[in-house]
Amino acid sequence: MARHVYPCPLRWSDMDAFGHVNNVTFLRYLEEARVDFMWRLAPGNGSDAFTGGVVVARHEIDYLKPLVHRHRPVTVETWVTEIGAAYLTVRYEIKDEDALYVRAATRIVPYDLDRGRPRRITPEEEKFLTEYLEPDPVKGAGTASGKAAGGTGDAGRREGAVTV
Repeated sequence: MARHVYPCPLRWSDMDAFGHVNNVTFLRYLEEARVDFMWRLAPGNGSDAFTGGVVVARHEIDYLKPLVHRHRPVTVETWVTEIGAAYLTVRYEIKDEDALYVRAATRIVPYDLDRGRPRRITPEEEKFLTEYLEPDPVKGAGTASGKAAGGTGDAGRREGAVTV
């Protein structure tokens, strides 16, 4: 099990009137880490994985401790806790050696921009994501789609999931 590690710089403009990083800014930090993570597969090695598009279907964020501006970056760790036929769940921790500031999760849906609709995760994408699959520290065990085991690709599907 691996986690993607992204060193995220803090900017002076990230601060709010109370002297700490604004809650909305944490979404930007998650986005920066997620984009860095997902584009590791493509296009650098010639893959077209995820280049067709993805959309965010849901964010969950637990703010654990205020983060104030400083010159050294925070670490954003990213990993996968669910892989469904047409969605995945990415979890994050924003932290440093002294504190854990945020725990978060994002439901991501691969999207066909040309057709304007969700699409299934490709075998290449699933292989890449599985390298980062680990149990969800909040909800329990991680789940893969079941495609590799000869299933229908619906194992681990939960209520509210996008179906294509």
